[in-house]
Amino acid sequence: MRILISACLLGCRCRYDGASKPHPLAGVLARHHTLIPVCPEQLGGLSTPRPPAERRGDRVVTREGQDVTEQYRRGAEEALRLCHLMGCEAAILKERSPSCGCGSIYDGTFSGRMHPGDGVTAELLARCGIPVYGETKLEKFLK
Repeated sequence: MRILISACLLGCRCRYDGASKPHPLAGVLARHHTLIPVCPEQLGGLSTPRPPAERRGDRVVTREGQDVTEQYRRGAEEALRLCHLMGCEAAILKERSPSCGCGSIYDGTFSGRMHPGDGVTAELLARCGIPVYGETKLEKFLK
C-alpha cells in the first residue's frame, strides 16, 4: 500500500522549530508499505524553522498574529495532489499540528491547550476520501 506520511515522523527536520519527531515504528511501516513523505508547511512555501502557528477557526495564525492560512491551504492542496499522483490509499500525519493534526489540535491561544479539530491538510485529505491516521494509531495500522 502507498501511504502519505508526515516527513517529520521519518526523521526529516522540517518541523516549525527545525527539529523532527521520528516515530520508532516508521521503519517497520516502511518495510511493509511504500511511504511518500510530505511536509505541507514547506510545500505551502513556509520556511524551516518558522514561527509556531495554531488554528483559530478557519484561519491559521502565528504567535505574533501573522495570518499564514494561505500557505497552509496551498500546502494542503499540494499534499492532496501528491497523494493522488502517487496513488496513496491512506495518510499517517503528525498529531496536534495545525496542518497535519487529526482529531485534536492546539486551540489557537498558544497556551498548550488542546481542543477537538483537524489541521488544514488532515481536513482536506479526509474530505476527499483519504483515510487519515495520527501517529499514535501507527501500531494499530500495522496490524
